[in-house]
This record gives sequence, structure tokens and C-alpha cells, in this order.
Amino acid sequence: MAPVRTPAELTDAFRRRGLKITPQRQCIFRILHETEAHPTAEAVYAVAAAEMPSISLRTVYQTLNDLAAMGEIQTLDVGTGSTRFDPNVSDHHHLVCDRCGTVRDVELDTSDIRLPAAVLDGFGVGHVDVVFRGRCAACRSAPS
Repeated sequence: MAPVRTPAELTDAFRRRGLKITPQRQCIFRILHETEAHPTAEAVYAVAAAEMPSISLRTVYQTLNDLAAMGEIQTLDVGTGSTRFDPNVSDHHHLVCDRCGTVRDVELDTSDIRLPAAVLDGFGVGHVDVVFRGRCAACRSAPS
């Protein structure tokens, strides 16, 4: 899986676009680079604020949205109630725990999936997103 680019690479990408580089943004770049999770903006903010109390939630949202617009991260709506941000921009799919909301990447070859022409009814499929829902190992073993 392809992790988000390094903080230095993201800094360069921001500079090339004329976006301001701040210690807060560099902190966010580092947090994303070090995670395999699919954090919400609030989760990124919680980690960043523990290191840098002066950071604002607005800065986190703006930086994440800038990164998504640049194609450096993906935004995900997997039905957990909050937009998630995925540092892995490679073509992949997801496992979602219905109990705790954990999201994990899963590699799956969808190139052989063919829908019947009657189902497509002229629709041209451009991209396939597969989300598997269920319970993660921790939630399956936890008492109800």
C-alpha cells in the first residue's frame, strides 16, 4: 500500500501551489504519514493538539481539504457518520467495523467484475469502491 508522501514531499507540494507552510501544517503532514488509520479531522486534531496546543480545528480541516484537493489523500464516506481521510491514495477498498467504526484497507482485484448489460442500462462505470461491513476482531470478542 502506498502511504501518504513524506512530510518533506508534502511541504514541497504545498510550496509549489503557493500554499503557506506553517508548523501546524507540518505537524499534520507528519501525523498522516505515521498512520495507517483513516482518521477523522477531529482525530487528527486531537493528536496535533496534544503536541501543539495552539493548533485550531479549522487549520486541520483546511489542511486536510487542501491535501484532498491536491490528490495527496482521499476523503472517505463509509457510513460511520464522519468523513474519514485516507493517506493511502492507491486503488484499494475497505473493511468497516459496524460497532467501533474502525476502517482498514483491503487490496482486491476488481478488474474482473462484470455487471450484466441489463443492470448497467447504458451506465459507464468509471471506478469501483467496495466496502465490506462487519465486526473487527476486537468487537467480535468483546461482550455485547
